Amino acid sequence: MEKILIIDDSRLHASQLKAILEDEYDVTLAHTAEDGLCYAGTGTFSLVLLDVVMPGMDGFTLLKKLQEQVITQSVPVILVTSLSDIEDEQHGLVLGAVDYITKPFHPLIVKARVNTHIKLYNYRKQVEHQSRTDQLTGIANRRQHDEYSTVKWDEAVRLQVPFSICMFDIDHFKAFNDTYGHPAGDKVIINVARTISSYLQRSTDFVARYGGEEFVAFLMGDSSERAFRYLQKIRQAIEDLHISHAPSVAEWVTISIGGVTLVPQPGDSYDFYLKIADTMLYDAKNFGRNRVVWADERMKQLREK
Repeated sequence: MEKILIIDDSRLHASQLKAILEDEYDVTLAHTAEDGLCYAGTGTFSLVLLDVVMPGMDGFTLLKKLQEQVITQSVPVILVTSLSDIEDEQHGLVLGAVDYITKPFHPLIVKARVNTHIKLYNYRKQVEHQSRTDQLTGIANRRQHDEYSTVKWDEAVRLQVPFSICMFDIDHFKAFNDTYGHPAGDKVIINVARTISSYLQRSTDFVARYGGEEFVAFLMGDSSERAFRYLQKIRQAIEDLHISHAPSVAEWVTISIGGVTLVPQPGDSYDFYLKIADTMLYDAKNFGRNRVVWADERMKQLREK
């Protein structure tokens, strides 16, 4: 059931709206702007109904705050106004509200406008999800990586926790495609993505298809030694799939992994350390493939095999 947040200092008006909507939606009430901002910050609502006139922080100020926060800026807000508040309606729409509902409430109109904007919100979420998802594997694509890595890197800087960046590449992939064809190659990419994803399932783990047969991931909170050992397990899991490779090249499909772990400091660049991880991947290829090569917190190289 979709969740709606109603923010209105009038308990009567809030209760009236809830009565109109609660048969179809999970409705939460907040009677101050501060409480509404707190509830909205949970990121669980598909729509906010916001009264314009409230004591203390008014609806316009709260609307601005909702627009400024990453977790709430995409949630549609419908303003609740009186019939005479034309200027308020215009001002709110300019600030980013998607619609308005007037007092006194007409149940059919309220339901129609709420239904419309929740459908639009869900459609937009679906489109945004598709634009950030690799269509072949179903995991995140490079665009989502580029956006999300910035957020998590800043978080690691703020919290001063270890951050590991990992680059994966399927070994001798061109030879595999040349032998078995691109449809078989696509199946290999899918199986590799699924296996990596099955190991990286913590809330602080992230993996994306970076392009072609290459993947990128990052982990938060793990030391270099722990990350290095964990990625060894993933490398071995790919080998244990026992996907036959081109006989003249290798027995099984394998991957090479390069990575780096550090506690990022203000001013450090994610892209710079991504290049270091890519350099470690290059070294893993040069050292014979099917192995993990890592740069620890002191930029000392850890090698598998």
